[in-house]
Amino acid sequence: MTDPTSLPNFPPPPEDRPLTGRVLDALVDLQLQPNLDGEGDVAFVVRDQKLFVKVVPGEQFDIMRVFGQWVIADTIPADMLTRLNGCNDITLGVNLVKSGIANGHLVLAVEQIITRQESPKAKVQIATGLILQALGLWHRNVQAKAAVEAGEDPQLPEDAPEGTEVGPWLSIGNAGRAGGGAAAGDAGAPDASGASDPSTEGGRPEGTDQP
Repeated sequence: MTDPTSLPNFPPPPEDRPLTGRVLDALVDLQLQPNLDGEGDVAFVVRDQKLFVKVVPGEQFDIMRVFGQWVIADTIPADMLTRLNGCNDITLGVNLVKSGIANGHLVLAVEQIITRQESPKAKVQIATGLILQALGLWHRNVQAKAAVEAGEDPQLPEDAPEGTEVGPWLSIGNAGRAGGGAAAGDAGAPDASGASDPSTEGGRPEGTDQP
């Protein structure tokens, strides 16, 4: 029987919960079936791609890092400079998304500030869409621009506008390509809904799910 002299033990308001709990709630609301992985990150799958959320606590606010890691398929040009140029195009050309290559994996991440009483739901949706968009854009840029550099047909997507050209890498600019060219993302970037490419597969670096 409860001690009538003790103070009631009510749970804290939802906005005062730790950010990890609020992220879990947001992903449940989005019907993405999240779970905590062995490293304490929140894992979830969207459009057949596995993504993660890492929470970095701070004194005044927290950082929410949404990220994904993909084994780079053998069909992607093996030249590291080409792959890194593709990452450079993403970092310079796509708002919020950071990209890099680590141990043969493409890493894409979005870091956002979350205040203590803020619901992270909207920012999770924004980060997820941007990461999936960047995934498709990286793949298409690397494939198309590598083909142009080799003097081959870049094989633009069927839905690319008529007259679309494959531009140079952003690190080189138009001056670095004889005859100029279009801006770097003109190789048929995916739409804002975040279409991804089937030749890369989500997961941790230690995974064996090489496509």
